[in-house]
Amino acid sequence: MALAEAGARGRLLRWPRVLLFGDSITEYSFQENGWGTYLAERLVRKCDVVNRGISGYNSRWAKLILPRLITESTNADSIVAVTIFFGANDSALKELNPKQHVPLEEYAANLKSMVQYLKSVGITADRIILITPPPLQESAWEKACLAKGDKLNRSNATTGQYAQACVQVARECGTDVLDLWTLMQKNQDFSSYLSDGLHLSTKGNSFLAAQLWSRLQNKLSALPSLLPYWRDVDHTNPEASLL
Repeated sequence: MALAEAGARGRLLRWPRVLLFGDSITEYSFQENGWGTYLAERLVRKCDVVNRGISGYNSRWAKLILPRLITESTNADSIVAVTIFFGANDSALKELNPKQHVPLEEYAANLKSMVQYLKSVGITADRIILITPPPLQESAWEKACLAKGDKLNRSNATTGQYAQACVQVARECGTDVLDLWTLMQKNQDFSSYLSDGLHLSTKGNSFLAAQLWSRLQNKLSALPSLLPYWRDVDHTNPEASLL
């Protein structure tokens, strides 16, 4: 009964949320040393970092499921940031990977559609960050493809076109963008950022985490820590501090 009474008196605790929406590079971000884990560690007690990465998905499929992840009834104020991170699968070569491939123009339109949808449900442009696909290390990815009995089904030059389209959509929609494809290639030997030529290595995860945090830190710096530090709780009357 005492717990029920306390619950009735206290305000419902709602953690703000950062939503990570993307393909396998996002899905894997909660693995050990992943970029999502990095964010979650730094935002603990401030907000929840929610992983909605779906391996193998492209922007065509993402556009369809986004309204099922964030609906009009969602409290937009509770979402403090959304990352949209697609393109690694869209940019697969059509003749070798037609199931995942999405034409460049449609990819750009899909990104724009997702941003516009988020805005329509109250998530403002300053809370949206687009992330371009990382560069492709072709020789390493070819080995991964051959091991599965496939041919090399992506190229770095093509991936770069999709990255440029992503940057352009962000410019047109007024959102922030993390141009991972360009930033990683400032170091000419970018292969160390990738585990298999496509997905991120530990170093690549750290690089993305640092780049993303530099953008999120300003957006989230004003978030208060939820619940008082334990030394600040009045142990003689904890209800006064905690309810």
